[in-house]
Order: sequence, then structure tokens, then C-alpha cells
Amino acid sequence: MTTQTGKKKKLFIGGQWVEARTYQSLKSPYDQSELAEIPVAEKEDVTKAIDAADSARETLRKMPAHERAVILENIAKGFEERLEFAAEILAKEAAKPVSTARGEVQRTIQTYKFAAEEAKRIHGETLPLDAAQGGENRLAYTVREPIGVIAAITPFNFPMNLVAHKVGPAIASGNPVVLKPASQTPLSSLLLAEIAEKAGLPTGALNVVTGRGSVIGDVFVNDDRVKMITFTGSPAVGIALRNKAGLKRVTLELGSNSAVIVDKEVNIDGLIPRCVTGAFAYQGQVCISLQRVYVHEDVYEEYVEKFVEKAKELKLGDPLDPSTDVSALISPDDVKRAGSWVNEAVQNGAKLALGGQSSETVFLPTVLTDVDRQEKVSCQEVFAPIVVINKVSSVEEAIGLVNDSSYGLQAGIYTNDVHTALDAADRLHVGGVLINDIPTFRVDHMPYGGVKESGAGREGIKYAIEEMTEMKLVIFNRNN
Repeated sequence: MTTQTGKKKKLFIGGQWVEARTYQSLKSPYDQSELAEIPVAEKEDVTKAIDAADSARETLRKMPAHERAVILENIAKGFEERLEFAAEILAKEAAKPVSTARGEVQRTIQTYKFAAEEAKRIHGETLPLDAAQGGENRLAYTVREPIGVIAAITPFNFPMNLVAHKVGPAIASGNPVVLKPASQTPLSSLLLAEIAEKAGLPTGALNVVTGRGSVIGDVFVNDDRVKMITFTGSPAVGIALRNKAGLKRVTLELGSNSAVIVDKEVNIDGLIPRCVTGAFAYQGQVCISLQRVYVHEDVYEEYVEKFVEKAKELKLGDPLDPSTDVSALISPDDVKRAGSWVNEAVQNGAKLALGGQSSETVFLPTVLTDVDRQEKVSCQEVFAPIVVINKVSSVEEAIGLVNDSSYGLQAGIYTNDVHTALDAADRLHVGGVLINDIPTFRVDHMPYGGVKESGAGREGIKYAIEEMTEMKLVIFNRNN
């Protein structure tokens, strides 16, 4: 196995570390110090990565399920052995508080283990063709086959675990991958390449290309050997990819402005810590971060007061400090954007209950009340430690406000009434409804995805494998 040392990194193509013509500086979101020099892949590099993946296609396709499972288990072990190192990478390149980063590495390990298990559970079914006239004496069954080369494009906010959600099921189902990680968080994907090579993954089965999304994405959509694009990121980019992709299969996870409803007569003290965590964990840079809260008027004042008091306890600082709760946003430009959105809302009548200020890189946890539904902090994805808490007169009103969004990833409701809970589950137009919990909940084997501009398709290992395979029908005529 070859490893990368020093600040200057390389592309990983066909089992080799490859120099690029040009490089760009990768800086820490927290203190803007240089972390590494990252290769900028050109079209020729991406084509070579697809060449390598295509050459590995038959090898992976014919590999027994138990062998693919062992490789995935070995990848999980590789991350276990380097857990602290991996967490430090996340803290440095993504400014993820190191305690939260450890949690992501642990989830990454579990995701690869889930993939190893699901590799051994890919199956079809038999069909009773004699249920139709003319179907007598025929045996029919289905099998699921790998789709082919998969292009995976991943975001900065969970750069290890969201990569695992694409690479894990792809390998489990016998598909080679060309991975394009987010420009701010490539180091975690380059670490994966080292671990996967050592784990026994065939040459070309995983390739990592870093650089400009527009350049790499264009090659992905235009190369006929790429059979599927799996993308997590902004709606604008995801929709553009899908529009260009033609007959390629495309799955999209495009974010949200997730909401929770708080009914009357619930235990406010019991849910406040959970809601504060949902709003401000990893600086709110989570697709299912709690961004909107609709609270029944009977408990509204109590909820806001206790939420603000709990949020004041959060510690801001260096992501490498184990006591840090909130650190830097991914870029100074995002700090400026978040501030402008808050100022705009306040100028238009919203009330600032907490925060609203920032340093060059860190934005303070911010609570806004009485926010108009048309404000950016409410109707767009804020991706910052900002939460809107508004008063409602009924759960019915709150459901209407939750649904009044171009997004629909997950939503939650706290209520003591089972009928109210079931009604909300039926009426909320989202991909997942959480009863007596925040929308920020996810475990890695559950189906995960949204409706409307939140995306298309589902992740969660078993469900991603279904997206990454094709069904084939086989009929054996016993009449002849």
C-alpha cells in the first residue's frame, strides 16, 4: 500500500497516486491556516478515473458477495484503527468539533459494517406465472445486478459518513466508484482511498478525483460508461446534473429547512436539550438541522425562554478543543451570508432573541422569533446556527406552515395525543416524520431522502443498493 505524506496530495486513480498539473490551497475554516495542497483534476484525469472504474467493473460484478462483505468489513476495521486520526482530519478540514467528529467516524464504521451485511442480502424473488393463462409450466425469478460505474459527489458537512453512504452500497452491490468529494473536505476521502486499498478492494474499484465540481461533473454526465450519479448538495447543482444526465440513473439529496411542531401540554423541559442540539450541532450545517420551530401558543413563551437559556450554555471555540460545541462555519463567505439573512429578517420585523453576531469565521448561535414565512432564514436552507421559533394557535396551522416550503426532507412533532401524531404523520409532506423527536434524527440503515426540492431517491444502505442495481427477470419454459 502507498500512503500520502506531507501537505501536497495526489489523485487516486486505478490504484495509483497520481500528480495533477495544478494545485489549490486547502485552508482551515477556523483559523485559515493552510492544511494541504489539493490536486485540481482536469477532464483527462476524470476520464482516466472512469477508465479505471470501467476496467474493474467485471471483476467486481463477478466477485462473490462474501468477498465484497469482507472488504467492507476491512474498511470498517481500517477506520477503527485510525479513529482519532480520522476525527482530527474532520476537525481540521471541516471545523467539526472533535467530539462530534469522533461520532461521525464511529457512524462511518457502522455504515461500512451495514454495507458488509447488506452485501450478503441482495436477492430477488420467484413469480407464479401460472396465475395468468398461458403461464403454466414456467419458472420465473428475478435477480438484482450491479448497474455499472457510479459517480459519487459528496458534500462538506459529513465528508466521511456521507461518502460511506455512497461507496459502501456501491461496493456491496458490485459497482466501481469514481468519487468527487467536496473541495473543502477532500482529506477524509483520500484517507478512505488508503484504507480501501489496504482492505483488498480491486484496482480501479474506487477512484478519488478532487477539484472543480463543474469540470468533474461535466465529465460524469457526458461519459456513457457512467451509469449512475449519486449526488448530495445544493438544489441548483443537483437539478442541473439531473437535467443533463439523460438516461443515467440519478439520486439526489438536496437539503431542507426542517421543522418541528410543539403541541400544547408537552413536557417542555424534556425536549429543550434535544431541540437545541438539533438546531446548533455542527453549526447548523446539517441537511436535517432544526431550522423552524412552530410552538403552540399555550407553551410558546416558556419554550422560547428555556430554549434561549439552554443555547447560552453552548461553548464556542477551536474545533480541536474537546469542550467546544460550536466552531467555524465552512467559509467566511457563509458567515457573511448568515449575518445578512439575520439582519434582513430583523429589519423586516423579526425579533432577535439570541445571537446575531459573528467573528470572521464563527457565527454565534442565533434565535429569531416572529419571523415572516417569506424571509430567507425561514424559507431557504440557512446552513448556519440559526433557528426560527414562531407561535401557532393549533397543530393544524403548524402542519400548513411546515408544508408551505419548497423542501420536504424530514419533520418532527412533539405531542401527547396519538391521534394528533398519526394525523401529522399522514399530512406532513416530507420524506420522514419523527414523532416526539426532532427532524435531525438519522441512523444509517434507515431509508433517508426527501420530496419536492429535497431530492429524489433514497439512501440508507439497503435502499441505496436498490437504487444501484437493476432487476433482471429470468423465465424457464418447462413445456419444451
